[in-house]
Amino acid sequence: MSRPMEAELPGRNRSPEPSGDPRPSGSEPSGGGPAGHDRRPDRKGASVADIRRYGQPPGLKDRRNEEHWAGRLYMRDLSPYVAWVSLRLGFSPNQLTYLMMLSGVAAGVVVSLPVSPLWTALAGAVLIQVYLLLDCVDGEVARYLRQTSVAGVFLDRIGHYLSEVSLLIGLGFMAQGGWENGGWAELGLVAALGAALIKAETDNVVVARAKSGLPADPSGGDRALRPRSTRMALARQAASMLRFHRIIGAVELSLLILAAAVLDTLFGTDGPVVVRVLMVAVAAVAVLQTVLHLVSILASRRLK
Repeated sequence: MSRPMEAELPGRNRSPEPSGDPRPSGSEPSGGGPAGHDRRPDRKGASVADIRRYGQPPGLKDRRNEEHWAGRLYMRDLSPYVAWVSLRLGFSPNQLTYLMMLSGVAAGVVVSLPVSPLWTALAGAVLIQVYLLLDCVDGEVARYLRQTSVAGVFLDRIGHYLSEVSLLIGLGFMAQGGWENGGWAELGLVAALGAALIKAETDNVVVARAKSGLPADPSGGDRALRPRSTRMALARQAASMLRFHRIIGAVELSLLILAAAVLDTLFGTDGPVVVRVLMVAVAAVAVLQTVLHLVSILASRRLK
């Protein structure tokens, strides 16, 4: 899940979207590592402990700008078991990424269904948890198998785009009250466009640097991510501390949609009133963050 208002640069591994797992180099093991020290079992002989050892290297959960809070809190404890099953069933990392994409898009479709908002919101939240789980698992399987996949990194980024955009569009139709044109559905499209632009702004830092013959990561480490203006740097730090940008992240948004649907049900409102309040807030944050993130990038040393 992307957190572009934090110190983030997509040239490092992957975007923090739920879990951001890079695809390491190498080939599928046959019992011994390249240096003779890594003698991990083959995929069908792997244990959950092996997957934790080779698929979750030290410091994985400490990647504050790349590991989603839900990954650190509980999903990384569950994912090795699913990775173990995936290895035994013969899934490749890219196949797991496709399943991740499918679950994320399905969440948006389910949320938009013109039936009881409470049940669609619940189903959407569950599907996003599956999306997050698979986002952890595909990287763990890739690390265990030592498979390089540029396509995997690309697909992972596209999966994050699709999932957030789908969920925001689904929220718009939920606020509209059905599959029909209207202001609420259009507001969902505006929010989805904002979410996509935010990710595009982040990714295009690497594109711009590559086209200019520069390395993906600017010199200076985290200092390059900070605006050169002291006032702007303080404003960026304050915005990052408030975490308001997380409202458009797929995991957080799915839980907020569920909470809004529960409140509408409990209050017996005439229409999805709370859901519509959430839609307005999400659209406002998406538009504001699109502008702020662009200004933050231009004011930093990321393009130098």
